[in-house]
Amino acid sequence: MGRGKKKRYGRRQPSYTKRKLRPTLQGTLQVLRPGVAHIVSDEGTFTVARRGLREGMDGDLVSFSVIHKGPADDQAYVQSVIQRGTLTFLGSYADMAPLGVVVPLDERIQRDFLILPSDHSARKHAVSEGDIVSARIISYPTRSEPGIVTITKRLGSATELDLDMESVVASYGLAVAFPEAALKEARAVTVDVKQALATEKIRQDARDLICVTIDPTDARDYDDAISVCELDNGQVELGVHIADVSHYVPWDSSLDLEARQRTCSVYLADRVIPMLPPELSNDACSLMPQQDRLAMTVLIRLSKTGEVVSWRAFPSVIRSRARLTYDQANDLLAGTLPASELPCAPDVACAIEKTLHTLNRLSHQRQRIRAQRGSIDFESIESRVVLDEYNQPIGVSVRQKTDATSLVEEAMLLANECVAHTLDEAKRACAYRVHEAPQADALLGAVAILRELGIAKGALGDLVCAGDPYAIQQVLHDVAGTPQEYLVSSLLLRAQSKAVYGPHNQGHYALGATAYCHFTSPIRRYPDVLVHRALKALLVGKTFEVDMLPQLCRTCSEKERTADAAARASQRIKMAQYYEQRIGEKTMATITGCERFGAFVMLDATYADGLIPMKLLGDEWFVFDEAHMSLTGEASGTVLRPGSRVAVQVHGVTVAHGQIDLKLIPKDQLG
Repeated sequence: MGRGKKKRYGRRQPSYTKRKLRPTLQGTLQVLRPGVAHIVSDEGTFTVARRGLREGMDGDLVSFSVIHKGPADDQAYVQSVIQRGTLTFLGSYADMAPLGVVVPLDERIQRDFLILPSDHSARKHAVSEGDIVSARIISYPTRSEPGIVTITKRLGSATELDLDMESVVASYGLAVAFPEAALKEARAVTVDVKQALATEKIRQDARDLICVTIDPTDARDYDDAISVCELDNGQVELGVHIADVSHYVPWDSSLDLEARQRTCSVYLADRVIPMLPPELSNDACSLMPQQDRLAMTVLIRLSKTGEVVSWRAFPSVIRSRARLTYDQANDLLAGTLPASELPCAPDVACAIEKTLHTLNRLSHQRQRIRAQRGSIDFESIESRVVLDEYNQPIGVSVRQKTDATSLVEEAMLLANECVAHTLDEAKRACAYRVHEAPQADALLGAVAILRELGIAKGALGDLVCAGDPYAIQQVLHDVAGTPQEYLVSSLLLRAQSKAVYGPHNQGHYALGATAYCHFTSPIRRYPDVLVHRALKALLVGKTFEVDMLPQLCRTCSEKERTADAAARASQRIKMAQYYEQRIGEKTMATITGCERFGAFVMLDATYADGLIPMKLLGDEWFVFDEAHMSLTGEASGTVLRPGSRVAVQVHGVTVAHGQIDLKLIPKDQLG
């Protein structure tokens, strides 16, 4: 101890230095899954720290502070809840006399809620043990006290409802019931074509065009129709006609406010949760056959080689002459379905047949043109579980790209581009569809796996890493028709940036488009409704200015991701239910990824995703090689990597998580 200094003992002396307080911000809390959340604010989006959620719940308006852990690691901590976002939830009731307990189906709510002995709502609604109920929150849980609820409705018993599917609806915060104000407006809607033509100077009568709708067999809302006319000079006029939803949904109406909250329809395995009430989505707005309907039309003139010559857009009245399924359209193009058997009036059957063949020719031309400008077409397969009348799985439907789906897709892509160019050239803000080039790190990871498969080697792989769309095209072309096709397409697709909505045009990387928007599905997407409004305003020389447009675009992007995630989760659950009846079944599969805990695979017959846990890989120990994304057997030297073909046996399922566990077996056991 230095000279003249005395060592102090006892309690530390108090410090009178002022503690530096971190500034607090405000934002909306979004809980993605248990333990994972972020806060959206005017200052940006911040990830919530591991223990930073505190008493916050999904949708809450909160005050929060941000701690800078590193250059790219800002972590948010909830300080207090300003306004609650969750007022009600669905849960399972349990009787624990004298209390009642409601366990939320939403897995993001990690607390159970109590019903006080003085509350007789369970008896009032005839609720029994295990019933699913709607509960209204009276007081919210804290670190020291449980939350209190009261029951507002009994939905059904555990045997009456599919709890796993109801959990998906609850966990993703999907709105099921429409508010009465919106339903009242929907019930008041009438289709009055004569009045629309008489009062709207720019609306044109296009009922002389031979329009058809082509949709999946189970479609109920028809929001797009197509027509085509061959002109004397060899050019073709393509007509894309879209349901005029904005005519029936005025800005700031109850219908609009509800659609603005939902932003999109959600397509679950067992149901559709629509953006608009059925009176609109399935009736007044739907372009049903043999019915006069209001539409927004884009007429596009194309050269003999499919190049765009000109286009014009206007509100219209159309009349669909036939409602075709994709299967019917494919059969007609293949020559296996005669025109006389089409579901239409006999006098237009030949015209519809000619229309489809012309559209098919245009589709192939447009695909070549898009490829030349750098558009990337990722091959994908849509695997959907087929359900019976009781929503029980009875099969799996595998949907792949066909001539019929392509001709519709190409027409819609072209209409979207033309409308986006029209608005962009006029410098109008709207909900543009923006897709940025992929991040280098994501492409590096994908190319590393491709090189392990013997694909994208050398300079080609380097170009893919640099985001060259033509190099990506080449890789996809090289694997077309091989067992690796869908794996490679999936790897490169996952490496892409997420497409989002934005108020200003920034182009679309994957489509190779300098301007792009969503215009063709306003029944099920709110951004399309915004685009329709902006286009109508431009056509009459007015402006459609919305101060909240940036926030609307952000919300639409977020809700779209939520809807997609919910749809995937619902399909996984139904697929697990399907394989629950097939324990012991043997099949071939393709490995899609490897981790320390096992190998992910895609099953041949259904394209379902499954997992081979480490314990089911066999008697030997497998070592995970992170650098090569592979698993190697210590005794046999067997290497499992993405792209490897393996024989598997269904070992078990966890329906609630949509998980299918598989066992690796010798290929000679397939029989």
